[in-house]
Amino acid sequence: MSGTNMRRAGVTAGFINGVAYDITEARYSPSRVVRETLKGLNGIHGYSELPQQGRITMTIRDAAGMTVADFNDMSSVSVQLQLANGKAVSGDGMWVTEAIEVSAAEATFEVSLEGVDLTEATS
Repeated sequence: MSGTNMRRAGVTAGFINGVAYDITEARYSPSRVVRETLKGLNGIHGYSELPQQGRITMTIRDAAGMTVADFNDMSSVSVQLQLANGKAVSGDGMWVTEAIEVSAAEATFEVSLEGVDLTEATS
């Protein structure tokens, strides 16, 4: 029995346009739609459904050779996560959606990238 076949979380690799970054946290959302319950004075009327963009968020460790402001300029980039459980999450044509703020105490910053083309592949 291999020592990694039960691993579900932990070691993760993150890449933007093929460049590997030191990441301390990663999250993703492959959701395709968002639904909202429609309520009225006489009860529940049903729900609305709107398309939802995919999202990959990484907390990246700052480094001396890195210019954090460059992340804000990213649009139409490829993003990949290689997860500890064997999944591969990737998105093409993604863009950064939020202003980036660096924690000097931790030397980390969070980058959120969104796009239409997000896939989640199992191994």
